Amino acid sequence: MNTRVTPTITPAVTPTTTGMRRMLVVAAGLVATVGVSLFLLTEQTDVYFAWTIASPMTAAFLGAAYWSSAVLELWAARERAWANARVAVPAVLLFTVLMLVVTLVHAERFHFDAPLLITRLGTWFWLAVYAGVPVILGFFFVLQLQLPHVDPPRHMPLPLWARGIFIVQSAVLFVLGLPLLLVPAAAAPFWPWPLTPLAGRAVGAWLLALSVAGAHVVWENDRRRVRSAAASYLALALLQLVALARYGAELRWAEPNAWLYLAYLLVMLAFGVYLNLPQRERQRAVPA
Repeated sequence: MNTRVTPTITPAVTPTTTGMRRMLVVAAGLVATVGVSLFLLTEQTDVYFAWTIASPMTAAFLGAAYWSSAVLELWAARERAWANARVAVPAVLLFTVLMLVVTLVHAERFHFDAPLLITRLGTWFWLAVYAGVPVILGFFFVLQLQLPHVDPPRHMPLPLWARGIFIVQSAVLFVLGLPLLLVPAAAAPFWPWPLTPLAGRAVGAWLLALSVAGAHVVWENDRRRVRSAAASYLALALLQLVALARYGAELRWAEPNAWLYLAYLLVMLAFGVYLNLPQRERQRAVPA
């Protein structure tokens, strides 16, 4: 007697939509451009940035964050599977919304009426970007979420200790970032170098976005799904150490906060190197 075997049909993995991938590329280009103004033209923000940042250390810190975000978005844009790209989106979306609010709250500090045309145009372009990117990225995010949700199995889960580091770091970033965003004058003394209210809120927005990204990495719990975040994490540690080498004299080294900041960056560097080392895929897949 012949028996017929019904083949098992494996549903296709949810792809990253073309619109989302293109939007991530555009966003990467925008943040890379901002990074040039802050990380390379650090002491000329009165001309080449949307507002004047008197502290070069603050400008370099923000520039490093922008450039590491470009790494995150470009890497995520290369991922065909949505599960491997989505770690970039919630954090980027949160930051753009927060930065728009910060811009509107401190509009008088921005160079909207600067005498130099290049400065004035750059500032209005800044406002257009932060008004438009959250809407467009949010639109593509909603379209992405409407696709049938099928994730590949987790083949390379993160070790428990690695997830623990991300949880602790995300908690620290949240505890620092939220007060800087909401009450920057009161929270600034706890930061390693002096911050104005506007700079404090910008730093706080970055810290909260990084906190969300770290929590997202823990939730994904798979090295293949968080490759873009791992590359961005290492880039952020390296760039922040470069910024510290350039302008570390601004830090209040007589206080423990400065040394804790340095220790935090060194842990980030070591952990970032580990996350980017090639790893053998486990034989047993962890269900998605």
